[in-house]
Amino acid sequence: MKTIKLCSACLLGINCKDNGKNNRNEKIIELTRREILIPVCPEQLGGLPTPRKRARQRKGRIYKESGEDITRNFNRGAKEVLKIAELLGIKEAIFKQRSPSCGVGQIYDGNFSGTVIKGDGVTTALLKKNGIKVISEEEL
Repeated sequence: MKTIKLCSACLLGINCKDNGKNNRNEKIIELTRREILIPVCPEQLGGLPTPRKRARQRKGRIYKESGEDITRNFNRGAKEVLKIAELLGIKEAIFKQRSPSCGVGQIYDGNFSGTVIKGDGVTTALLKKNGIKVISEEEL
């Protein structure tokens, strides 16, 4: 029986990134031959449009470049992803590294400078807190 995992939708070639494009990853596409990957985009599930302004985590909050606080959308999206995991009994996820939603151990520093710091995205943190193993596409 194939393992079922959550996966950042952008890694599967779905155009859901902030710029309206994707992060299609051939290793992830190949993995779909052996495992069932459920695509999720926490930012879309949280009510944000595609395309949208870039967002970054800073001091436990999420902000657009304009300074608008969109933490509420990110928290809502994380909770929706957790619901999907619980509904389907999913215990693992493969997420996009450095994303403010999906980053695994690395996120951007919040200054829109491209600097990477230690930390987890909002959805990754919630899933881990609920016993779901999360790895990045870089760990495959």
